[in-house]
Amino acid sequence: MNRVLVAGILAVAFIACLIPSTASAGSGRIYGTIRTIDGEEFEGWIRWDKNEAYWDDILDVTKYNEHRKKYRRKSDRGRSRESFFGISISGIYSDGSRQSELKFGHIRSIVPLSSSEALITLKSGEEYEMTGSDLGTSVRDIAVLDKDEGEVYFDWDDIDEILFSEESGAPDDGAERLYGKLTTRRGDEYVGWIEWDVDEVMSTDILDGDEGRRRNRKIRFDKIQVIERRSNSSVLLTLKSGKEMKLSGSNDVNSENRGIRVKSAELGRVSVDWSEFDKVEFMTVPTDKLLSYSSFDGGRELKGTVFTEDGEQFTGKIIWDDDEMYTWEHLNGEYRDIEYDIELANIATVEKQSRRGSVITTKAGRNVVMRGSNDVDSDNNGIIIETEDGDEIEIDWYDFQKAEFK
Repeated sequence: MNRVLVAGILAVAFIACLIPSTASAGSGRIYGTIRTIDGEEFEGWIRWDKNEAYWDDILDVTKYNEHRKKYRRKSDRGRSRESFFGISISGIYSDGSRQSELKFGHIRSIVPLSSSEALITLKSGEEYEMTGSDLGTSVRDIAVLDKDEGEVYFDWDDIDEILFSEESGAPDDGAERLYGKLTTRRGDEYVGWIEWDVDEVMSTDILDGDEGRRRNRKIRFDKIQVIERRSNSSVLLTLKSGKEMKLSGSNDVNSENRGIRVKSAELGRVSVDWSEFDKVEFMTVPTDKLLSYSSFDGGRELKGTVFTEDGEQFTGKIIWDDDEMYTWEHLNGEYRDIEYDIELANIATVEKQSRRGSVITTKAGRNVVMRGSNDVDSDNNGIIIETEDGDEIEIDWYDFQKAEFK
């Protein structure tokens, strides 16, 4: 073959490798097989507790402290903490559980264990017995859009096992994910996937309210262009047709609203209270931002370097707040009535600002001030580093200065 032709082919191949893949993620919706205790199987697109329908949606759970369990197993009974130049090494911790967040894309299977517990297996092979508001009989609805039978609803007690997988084909219900720009009353802007009233996430979902004293309105979100807060008890709605209407009288459009959430790859889940909400403008769905099941790895061990106020630094595996050990876990906090749940995989640094809070820098370069959580303030239970030589070093919040994550 001509050498010039070969060189040209290799150059094209090299350039192609540098271009990010734009392969479609399909619908981005949760997909899998639900097996019932009666031995039936239903395969299709799953909607969980009404508002989780996409792979990057979050399962709110409570997990047992894996670090404490691990340490209790490998330690002698009655062993106490020791100190090394003011930094505590080793110790015995009482068992405990913590609120946690887990994106559906990391999960391989869910097996109900009781009316409030489930065994969750991640893609990594890690298994957790979990409880929480998104597990058990308190879950409002578990529905599957079965490819053959249409929409089927399940009670928690009916389910034997749920196996997640890549979607096969595409759903034919005409639903798209809600996407837009949310503006707060202070002028902050967040762009991403919209979750309205912690319930409505799709274009086929309904916003309801009363238009004056005349009539009750039930409007599909795909008809809406803008929702603007007018008062504590009403909104101004602008439809795509250009028509405007004032709605009140339901928790969709007044202070009983449970919150408006914006989800993005950079900031995770941002929850805005009604009192801080100004408006949301719906935008065209960017299909290249929809994530497929293969976009998630099941989580990796959390690694990086921790710096102290005295200038020391320690590199290795990190256990944050004596609890978070994996990249799938989240840092939680709030600032000015806005709550943040940011996946540790997306965080570049955490730097202590004061005893009350920290500055979080995402890997995309955005800075966020966070307070009001033991993840980011003086209630932190300790940052632990397992070094390559086997030492386990705990740094108290007052000694902590900054963490850089790999």
